[in-house]
Amino acid sequence: MEQLSLTKNKYIKNFDSEKNIILLHGLFGTLSNWEHVIHYFSSESSIYAPTFPMCRKPKSGGCLNQLVSFLEEYINQYEIKNPILIGNSLGGHVALLYALKHPDKVEKIVLTGSSGLYENTLGASFIRVRDYNYIQKKVDEVFENKKVITKELVDNVYSSTQNPAEVIRLIGLARDAQKQNMKAYLHQIKIPVLLVWGEQDVVTPVSVAYEFHQNLSDSTLKLIGDCGHVPMMEQPQLFNQYVAEFILN
Repeated sequence: MEQLSLTKNKYIKNFDSEKNIILLHGLFGTLSNWEHVIHYFSSESSIYAPTFPMCRKPKSGGCLNQLVSFLEEYINQYEIKNPILIGNSLGGHVALLYALKHPDKVEKIVLTGSSGLYENTLGASFIRVRDYNYIQKKVDEVFENKKVITKELVDNVYSSTQNPAEVIRLIGLARDAQKQNMKAYLHQIKIPVLLVWGEQDVVTPVSVAYEFHQNLSDSTLKLIGDCGHVPMMEQPQLFNQYVAEFILN
């Protein structure tokens, strides 16, 4: 098994398995969001967890398409065959856009709290505000399971709001995600899709999960109680169980 861990990328190559899993984080996501998933699946799959790059010219739009291009280059660079894309929030949106462009290159998709239909970004003002207590309150709203909210997590979000270039990038991505509604295109995706949703998700409410389920022809929906927008962190045992069943089916 070959393992590479970098500041902005992580991959674990399992030479005994043909399964390839790519983990795609959300707007404020980091590699640590996937800690439980990586630990659970690395013994039986190759795991790839890239960090999305800065958006070029975010004010002019097209940020999501840039992330899709990044994913294309990433998959080509590592020569990843038939990956299973697992995307949270914005990462799910990128997974769907990639699958639309490359339907024959994706084995399966897992969406959890995905944007693409509706996403309450908690307002652009949230990203612009530089008050630590306010940021902490907004982070608290994202998670139903408050035990996973660490000082490091809040610090990471707060740090992003202190960097003007990062703020512009985040606002550009949030606005682009809202503009690129995928409802009219979901019927084109024939790849098996698993939807894992927190019942208390306030960013992409359960109604969004049902709408995805209705418009994706080969989809399965699993709801998790006592869970907000980030199921793989808040309820990792159930999340990993549902994903494992889906991958092995």
